Formats: sequence, C-alpha cells, structure tokens
Amino acid sequence: MKKKIKLKGHLKNYMYWPLMLTILLACMNVPMYFVNEGAALLVSIFLGIYLIVVVISYNVNKPVLVNELINFATQYGTVQKKLLNEFEIPYALLDYNGKVLWVNEKFTEITGKTKNFHKSITSIFPGITRELIQQEQFVEDVNMVWQEHNFRIEMSKIYFEEMAENSSIVSIEEDEQYLTALYLFDETELYNYIRENEEQKLVAGLVYIDNYDEALDSIEDVKRSLLVALIDRKVNQYFTKMDALVRKIEKDKYFVVFQHKYLAELQSDRFSLIEDVKTVKVGNEMAVTLSIGIGVGGDTYNQNYEYSRMAIDLALGRGGDQVVVKEGENVVYYGGNSKQVEKNTRVKARVKAHALREIIESREHVMIMGHSISDTDAFGAAIGIYCAARVLGKKAQIVLDQVTSSLRPLKEGFTTEKGYPPDMFVSSERALELTDYNTLVMVVDVNRPSHTECPGLLKRTDSIVVFDHHRQSSEVISNPVLSYIEPYASSTCEMVAEVLQYFTENIKLAPHEADCIYAGILIDTSNFMTKTGVRTFEAAAYLKRCGAEVTRVRKMLRNDMDAYKARAEVVRHAEVYRGAFAISICPADKIESPTIVGAQAADELLNIVGIKASFVLTEYQGKIYVSSRSIDEINVQKIMERLGGGGHLNMAGCQLRDCTVSQAQRIIEDTIDEMLEEGDIEE
Repeated sequence: MKKKIKLKGHLKNYMYWPLMLTILLACMNVPMYFVNEGAALLVSIFLGIYLIVVVISYNVNKPVLVNELINFATQYGTVQKKLLNEFEIPYALLDYNGKVLWVNEKFTEITGKTKNFHKSITSIFPGITRELIQQEQFVEDVNMVWQEHNFRIEMSKIYFEEMAENSSIVSIEEDEQYLTALYLFDETELYNYIRENEEQKLVAGLVYIDNYDEALDSIEDVKRSLLVALIDRKVNQYFTKMDALVRKIEKDKYFVVFQHKYLAELQSDRFSLIEDVKTVKVGNEMAVTLSIGIGVGGDTYNQNYEYSRMAIDLALGRGGDQVVVKEGENVVYYGGNSKQVEKNTRVKARVKAHALREIIESREHVMIMGHSISDTDAFGAAIGIYCAARVLGKKAQIVLDQVTSSLRPLKEGFTTEKGYPPDMFVSSERALELTDYNTLVMVVDVNRPSHTECPGLLKRTDSIVVFDHHRQSSEVISNPVLSYIEPYASSTCEMVAEVLQYFTENIKLAPHEADCIYAGILIDTSNFMTKTGVRTFEAAAYLKRCGAEVTRVRKMLRNDMDAYKARAEVVRHAEVYRGAFAISICPADKIESPTIVGAQAADELLNIVGIKASFVLTEYQGKIYVSSRSIDEINVQKIMERLGGGGHLNMAGCQLRDCTVSQAQRIIEDTIDEMLEEGDIEE
C-alpha cells in the first residue's frame, strides 16, 4: 500500500527543491570554464558530490516522511474514530468481499458482535450477500426483519483513491477495490405504527339475503318470524366475533363495518357464514343463501362503501351465494357453488321491457351485437331485439362477422325476398362507420367488453344496453344505461322472449324469427335438460304460440358428417384425469366451426358414468378455446375464471394464448390440482 503512495503539491516541491538547485549550479558552472578551467573543474566535482548526496537524502527521507504523515493522519483520525465509535447509529466497515473490518459500539450493542468479529456480514444478516455488496449499483435501502426487529440497511462504497482525493500532499494510484460502509436503522416502532394504522382501517360490507321472499313463501306464516330471527342471529354472531358493527338496513339487507385486521381471518375462514346460514331449517323447503360484498383499500370511508356496493352488485350479478372482496381494482371471489334460484315473479322482466322500449324510442338507430364467434343463443337474442326495434319503427342492424355452420341455416332465413333489408347484418368495420353518439348499442349474451363482436363499438356511444345470462366477472361493460343480467336464466333468448311479451301489445314474430329464439333456448338448455325452470317453459310456450316449430328447429341444428365424426373422435380420445375430469382435444381441420363441435363434445362427455366435469380444447385462429361442462357437482365457472374466462356453474369456457394444446391441457390439470388442494372444488 505504501508503494502506491506518492507526494504531491507543496510537499512534493519542497522535496524536489535541492534537485532544482543542482540545475542552477550546473548553469553557473558552465561560464566558469571560460574564465578558469581549473576552478571550473573543481566546482564540477563538488557539484557531482552534491547531486549524489541530494538523491540519497531524497530516497532516505521520503519513506520517513510518509510514515510520519501516516502517523499524523492516524492520530488525527483517532478523534474521528472515537466519535464514530460512539455514534448513535449502528455502523460497520466491510471489505470488498463483505468481511467485517470494524464495528462501532452501537452495532455491537444491537448484534452482539464485537470488534474482534471478522467474519462475513452474511452470517449476521443473510440478506446482505457478497453479490449484493459487489454489484455495481447498490440497492438504496435493504429492508429486513432480524430478531423481531425491522431494520432498514443503507450501504455506501468508499474507494481507496477517494480517500486521498482532497489531499494536497498525498495521492494514491487508481484501484478498483473499495470498502463498504454499512448503516443500520431500527424502524421497528415505525413499522408497528404503520401496521396498527393498517389494521385499524375500517372495512365496509353489505350482506344481502338472496332468496328472502322465496324462502319465506316456502314455510308456514307462524314460522316466518322465527326463520328471520335465526338468520339475524347467525349474521350478528358471525360478525360480532370480529368486533364488527352490524345494522339491518332492510328486511333482507345488512350493513357491516369492522377493522381491517379481521379481514384476513374471514378470508382464511372462507366466509363460512354463507354455508352456515344454509343450515337454518324451520320447515322451509328452500335453503337460505347470502351474498356478501366487501369494500377495502379506499382512501375514504365513502370509497370503501362504494367498493362494497360494487362488490355486492358483482356477487348478485354472478348468481348470489358468494362473497366478493373488492380492494381497489383487485377482486377476489369466495363461494358461488350453489345453483341459482329462479325468481317466480316476472316483475323485473316487465320493468326492463318498459325501460328498453323508452330507450329505443329515444334513438333512431339500434346496433345489436353478441359475442365473438356468435352462437345460437346470441343470434336468437339479437333477432328478438331486432323485432322489438322494428315494432317501434326504428332502424336496427346486427353485427355479425363470422357465420358458423350452426348459424348458417338460421341466417339463411333472413333474405330480401322475405322482406328483410339487405343491410340487416353488417360487419364490425361497417358497424363502426354507422355508429355515432346517438346510436343505441345493444349487447346480448355477453357482459365482458373484450369478448364482444366489436369492442370498439362500445366507445362510439354512451347509450349501451346489456342483456345477458352469464355470471359477471371483474371485467364489465362500464356505465350501461340499462343492464339486465340474470344468471338464473337458462339463456339470453329466454330473457328476450319474456321481455317481448311485455314490450308492446301488438308485437308479432314471424315463424322463422320465433324458431331462432327457440333454438337459442334449446341449445343452451341441452334440449331442456339443464338450467330449466318454470319460466323457461313459459318462454318456450310463448314462442310456440308465435309459430316456432320444433321439427324445423331440429333440422336447422343438425350437424354435417365431418362435424359428427369429429365429435365422436373427441369422445373416443378423451382422457380421464383424477377419476372424475374428462379432458380431450377437438381436431380443427376439416371442420367449419370447431369451437361449436368442441362445446357439443363437452356435453357428450357428461353422459359417461363417473365424469363430473368435462374439458374440450380446440385450437382455432391462433387461440386455444376451452369448453367446460358439468352436471351439478363441480363448479366449472370457478375453474375457468382462474384461466381468465367465465360462464355458469355448469357451463363455462375460456381462451388461452401463447401456448400449445398440450401445454393448455397441462395448465387445466394444474389448475384442477391447485383448486382441489385449496378446497375450492371437491372430488
């Protein structure tokens, strides 16, 4: 190290001054040879001796001088070292490899390591690794927990050349090595205050009884008050254990406020209240179900309440019997395993019909669209809305980009020869040109904007109406003027058929129009075998009165030979995973509409004994389409939601990108394993 130390500045000039005098004496000696050569020679001899003495003196005195300077610097630094040793902030000095060179008293007090400790800092703080110390750019702060204390660790590099950078008498040659200064800041108390502040934040919750009227109607009058009292008791007991404030705001609604620290406990419990309340039995045939919306993470109490309102709307829109926790933009679901309860009253359908009529009357143009790769339900619902707009004398058009093999027989019935306008069906590009601010955009059979036939259409107008029977997800169409989403409905065609009955007295459907709506109900109910209720058959009866013919519909829904063979191949090559889940791949070649065939094959697989859920994967247009079906034991909607999709309890789907079919199959298997372990689904 001493060999790298050089003198500079005034001290360097002082040491070199005798050598400079040698040059001056030499200059004086030259003229003497012209005056007296003997005297000049004598001077030259003494000048040589002087030069030798000067050089020897310089080489002898320089190390001594450097040592003295270092000793002085050491003595001068003793005061600084003493101050640093007694510094209130724990401090340590590390070498290039992270070895501890020196620590102050405060560091010793906290860690118990004395100045004789010369091991790696990693042995004290595992998070401070050699790689972290040697990286070019230090992390500004390293936060870690050590012996129940929260420390913020700051580090800075001290290069050797920087030590003498400001010195006027010493310089050090360039060297890449450096020392590391490490400072410890105990922020345990600060973290405790922050944690207490977070834990004491208020969480807003809304609890709704889904089937209050239906449950009360199923028991004797004298027992109704007892049923209500038992439900009240269950709700109050569950939340008061969390030191919550519970207030009944309506006969079937509760408002709940509790501290944020209890939310994790409720989540780990998976909100057992929604299952516990189903055990209330006082003669009621129908189990009582609850929906809970939790709002958290808002900047104000009002914002948390708004989050809870949005969460409860989402829970109800997904069919009820579940909990939705909304924290900012993040939404988490719990429950949702029960089949939706059909509402016996059609008051809501009548109210929505009148509201739809008023909206259509206020617009001159109606643009109707379903989801991408439209199916029979979306097409039939669009035809029903087209008929409603036609009755009011409004121009209506249906957005349809791709006509699948299942839709072609239905669409071929709407020709100019039969009195339909040539521009009844338009492409997405044409729809964007025709839609303006005064156009009503009617969305049917879908409530996720990214899955609509033309998502850009939703941005061209503020007048949007949504009719759908799928459960809602966190992605919804924002600010519709009218939203009619009923997850208990068998199909959107059923909902449209009900609305048409209350829309106007003189509405008439042509037989082919009734056939299309009837076909939508038929497909979504698997020939009236799933999700059918009293209102489903009432809607079918209405369509029969309008001229729908079952024989014609059956002929239109027949498959060609290639599609039928492909469906048989899907069933033949199906693999049974974990003894209850059938997974198969649908071939996309030689089939006009492989996604439709995949959905039909998924229904077929449920006819096999022991199969609780089926999954059919179809590679089409650069995506992997997954159709999933179940009868009643498995909630396939929750499985598909994990993969970014959605649907119903026993009929759902999703789209996977950037993966092969085999990779997609593995993703589904991993998701099933994960949900079985978490208890979200049961074998």
